[in-house]
Amino acid sequence: MIDVNQLTKFYARNQVVRGISFHVDRGEIVGFLGPNGAGKTTTLRMLTGYLPPTSGTASIAGFDIFRQSIEARRKIGYMPENVPLYDDMRVREYLSFRAHLKGLDNGNSRKRVNEVIDTCGLEAVKKKMIKTLSKGYRQRVGLADALVHDPELLILDEPTNGLDPNQIRQIRELIKRLGETHTILVSTHILHEVEITCNRVIIIDSGKIRASDTPAQLVGNMRAAGRVTAELMADGPIAAAAIARIEHVKKVRHEEVDHGWTRFHILSDSNSDVREAVALLSAQYGWPLRTVFRDEPTLEDVFVEMTRKD
Repeated sequence: MIDVNQLTKFYARNQVVRGISFHVDRGEIVGFLGPNGAGKTTTLRMLTGYLPPTSGTASIAGFDIFRQSIEARRKIGYMPENVPLYDDMRVREYLSFRAHLKGLDNGNSRKRVNEVIDTCGLEAVKKKMIKTLSKGYRQRVGLADALVHDPELLILDEPTNGLDPNQIRQIRELIKRLGETHTILVSTHILHEVEITCNRVIIIDSGKIRASDTPAQLVGNMRAAGRVTAELMADGPIAAAAIARIEHVKKVRHEEVDHGWTRFHILSDSNSDVREAVALLSAQYGWPLRTVFRDEPTLEDVFVEMTRKD
């Protein structure tokens, strides 16, 4: 559905996107992640025809985004980060207007507007002025706009931006349902949502692709598996120094918890497990051990590891 090959974008002398390449298959829900300024939004704008690339190629459903821009854009439903809506129009009126702009005739326009109002849960507000809507409903209207011409591909830039937890959950469930019939490329900062929703994750940083894999595979390869937390009734500096001498331990940080207990955060080499050694050490020194466990990595750990600057 999406083929990107050595795509590059310069703003004056500033190279924002640096020869990236990736592929999205039909039916996939792909999370497109990166820190602020990484090149995410610029890439999405190039794919949707809002910005021309400086060099490289990309195609949507086989149509080149530069040479066959109109055909490519017909395949795309795009929801930008800040959804541009006409506040002085009613919801149904706005969606009908947008449907006509996208080439639907009167019959198909009415049919599709009814369908997206139902799909996006807008029945209760379809006659209301857009300026009276909450942030959550405005996001839904933006999503309905992206869907109204029944595109094969949805590109969503921060679709849950500014929403409360209940609204985020509703949009997440809606995206999962849409993924049954559409290909979706979604950019978001809420990594927990990506783990739940997406089949695959692409991480971009400083204009370059750093990773492209399933969330489970990325987490499985994460060196955070070498992080252990233990709680001992022991003097913090003395115990930390002893733990630091254990084989494979790279760094130890400690903090007082309560009633003489100290929590130790232990970073060890990849693919190592120092829990048994910590338990043996506590027995050797007579330090009561309340808990010891290996921290399970998350997609957030992967993201931080791949994009941190230190």
